[in-house]
Amino acid sequence: MNRYSNIAARLPELARERPDQIAIRCPGRRGPGNGMAAYDVTLDYRQLDARSDAMAAGLALHGIGRGVRAVVMVRPSPEFFLLMFALFKLGAVPVLVDPGIDKRALKQCLDEAQPQAFIGIPLAHVARLALRWAPSATLLVTVGRRLGWGGTTLAALERAGTGTPPMLAATDGEDTAAILFTSGSTGVPKGVVYRHRHFVGQVELLRSAFGMEAGGVDLPTFPPFALFDPALGLTSVIPDMDPTRPAKADPRRLHDAIKRHGVTQLFGSPALMRVLADHGQPLPGVKRVTSAGAPVPPDVVARIRRLLPPDAQFWTPYGATECLPVAVIEGRALENTRAATEGGAGTCVGGVVAPNQVRIIAIDDAALPDWTQVRELPVGEVGEITVAGPTATDSYFNRPQATAAAKIIETLADGSTRVVHRMGDVGYFDAQGQLWFCGRKTQRVETTQGPLYTEQVEPVFNTVAGVARTALVGVGVPGAQVPVLCVELLPGHSDSAALHEALRTKAAVRLPEARLQDFLVHPGFPVDIRHNAKIGREKLAIWATKQREKQA
Repeated sequence: MNRYSNIAARLPELARERPDQIAIRCPGRRGPGNGMAAYDVTLDYRQLDARSDAMAAGLALHGIGRGVRAVVMVRPSPEFFLLMFALFKLGAVPVLVDPGIDKRALKQCLDEAQPQAFIGIPLAHVARLALRWAPSATLLVTVGRRLGWGGTTLAALERAGTGTPPMLAATDGEDTAAILFTSGSTGVPKGVVYRHRHFVGQVELLRSAFGMEAGGVDLPTFPPFALFDPALGLTSVIPDMDPTRPAKADPRRLHDAIKRHGVTQLFGSPALMRVLADHGQPLPGVKRVTSAGAPVPPDVVARIRRLLPPDAQFWTPYGATECLPVAVIEGRALENTRAATEGGAGTCVGGVVAPNQVRIIAIDDAALPDWTQVRELPVGEVGEITVAGPTATDSYFNRPQATAAAKIIETLADGSTRVVHRMGDVGYFDAQGQLWFCGRKTQRVETTQGPLYTEQVEPVFNTVAGVARTALVGVGVPGAQVPVLCVELLPGHSDSAALHEALRTKAAVRLPEARLQDFLVHPGFPVDIRHNAKIGREKLAIWATKQREKQA
């Protein structure tokens, strides 16, 4: 067996190489005085490996083995990480869904996954029973105290498996490793099928793209990203925050973790980056910041860079659950493109991460089963972004129509085939080979004069005094849509004639071709549950339609 055909294969090696290095550090109890987390719950690499072995053996005794799909609903904690690595070692298939999504959508996701096992905290089991989640799951495991719903506890399984030989399933790169649901920012979340080769590919691309080396200390504010840290030999400090509400994170708690535990790198969504930027406290010792989930506003990039040491790097990788990372750009380069972005060029997402192959194709809302049906576009022309590479996933679980819409089969010169993923984004390459993101394909506005793309319009107006952010939506039938700009204001600012005059002036000077005349102030944009950064433009379009009807 190739030792890298399972993301958990690196764990026994690290347990031998650096047994005493802390792998996971969790908040734990509150400290006296200032109420900050004590971060007194830790796992070193020796413990993470040995305890996940014991859990794997116990899960196997309970009937959860290779290929078994297991829903995991456990808060970020030592048990979450132990459990995930135990499942990987077994060759079982963890199923992860954002718990904060609409309950009806959550039920649909769990029903689609058809899990045989359900592993969750007591509250998750109560919800499972009350809302009839995952009726296919008959193997029940409770993380914590088990009440009257049957099954067993994770603690009991760990005790039962203690002392058994180490376990690592001889998984093939093509074997399913996990089902990870998308954030559902543009519809019901879809279950992305991750094979073991996809996880391995991600680890290698993250290592090469960002120069990550073993021994660093990471603050991953999106817990699933912490699963990559052991494969990279890093220490994960799980922050004291609600991971489903990064925009509401307390910056004092983040700074406390950074200072006390020598954090050298951190990951956060653009919403969390804004929290740190608004707080304005320097980030000494942090050498690398990574932000993904949506474009990072240029002003946030500039302010975060000023808080970092001079030699630190601020990376914004471009990608999606289905394929990550695709391209990356560092903060200095991103600041150099700020004027172009605010002038309507889109957002530069940088150079493509090798060995990915990114191509721009003509925008088409229909399925494209074969690459021969595709029309590639030249440099400078906006089209749909496609990716082929080691992390480009092949399918969605139990969603054949979604798979057909997002995947293209390409036959290579040697007769072999590969899957090309359609990102669902529009963009273009510039003459220097840099990739520019112009927005979601489904969120483009089709007017009688042609298409308008959100990321080429909104940054132009985000520079108007008093504006926090904007969202372009279309009202009416595609092909004859009226463009409407929804506006969210900064605290302390109000809707006024002066604001509307400034917006109209900006439209006339910078984007006359857009013919924008409708500006609607909204109290607070809907955003995705995962990163609190992707704007729910579909919901805003419905709202804008109703507002215009009232004004008619």
